[in-house]
Amino acid sequence: MNYLVVGATSAVGKEIVSQLEQMGHTVLGTTRSKDQSDTGGFYYDALSQQTIDFGHTELDGLIYLPGTINLKPFSRLTEQDFMEDFKINLLGAVKIIQQALPNFRKLSVGSVVLVSTVAVSKGLPYHASVAAAKGALEGLGRSLAAELAPKVRVNVIAPSLTDTPLAAKLLATDQRRETAMDKHPLKRIGKPSDIAPLAVFLLTGTSDWITGQVIAVDGGLSTLSV
Repeated sequence: MNYLVVGATSAVGKEIVSQLEQMGHTVLGTTRSKDQSDTGGFYYDALSQQTIDFGHTELDGLIYLPGTINLKPFSRLTEQDFMEDFKINLLGAVKIIQQALPNFRKLSVGSVVLVSTVAVSKGLPYHASVAAAKGALEGLGRSLAAELAPKVRVNVIAPSLTDTPLAAKLLATDQRRETAMDKHPLKRIGKPSDIAPLAVFLLTGTSDWITGQVIAVDGGLSTLSV
């Protein structure tokens, strides 16, 4: 099987690539750096959303990982902040899905996986811009799941704070890390290895009766109060 990992050089992306390759699948990756060519050779910047030529490559699924953590008080958020979050989190996904779908294998069911955030289902302060953008992404996922059935399944993963370079500023001190851990019922921060197995499950045929779902991987934050 051939899977496209958009954001293959991110912390979570690397873990997904590794697990898919260990299962014997072929992984095509994208990177924001034109100098990196070890992930399949596709350059894709979610903000600029350029066109990718997939040629005659047949795809069985894709996951879209690019995202933002732009946390500010609502009074300080600008229109540009909202637009940049919207472009990266939603429009970047729209563009690459539209480009990739014609290359999905015709004689099997394909899979699309999107990545949202716990901040959509659980109101969190200072998350207005990213929650708005990811909320739109969840709406896109459900709509596409209905429109593309039965040939393509579409699901969304909604993680909480995960220990990746993107979240480094939020975990920059021991006190910040401790505070973040304490907010979660399971009392720890997420790891890329917490997200990747679910992503691989949703991409591959072992989940072939699951579509239109938003699945939380958040240490219990969205549903539990302890």
